[in-house]
Amino acid sequence: MADQQPIVDEEMDEEIVAMKARVQQMEEEAAKLKQMQEQVEKDMNAGTAVTDAAKEDIDSRSVYVGNVDYSSTPEELQSHFQSCGTINRITILCDKFTGHPKGFAYVEFADASNVETAVTLNESLFKGRLIKVTIVKIRK
Repeated sequence: MADQQPIVDEEMDEEIVAMKARVQQMEEEAAKLKQMQEQVEKDMNAGTAVTDAAKEDIDSRSVYVGNVDYSSTPEELQSHFQSCGTINRITILCDKFTGHPKGFAYVEFADASNVETAVTLNESLFKGRLIKVTIVKIRK
């Protein structure tokens, strides 16, 4: 019986050593994960700054068009504004619940110089309505 006691202690010591080694591995993995998470957050914050700059650039090349007929299509707006320059995108805003147009749109041009030309179409007739065309305010 006295001989068995030291064997049990040796087995327990080996298990404790193995558990300590596993705990050490887990702590190292946790440190690596924390470092990776910090890097991802840093990259995401850097991407936000770029996105804000891109938004400002898009806004500087866009006009707001108000009093747009509810049945208007982007193609019809494009034909109305095509004399102002190359158009990148036309966005007709719709109600998120009903899906019906709200009666205004944004026209994004390829070049900021086209915005001044587009503003000259303010108070022009589009589908029987006088539309309001203004420069988009820069988002902050």
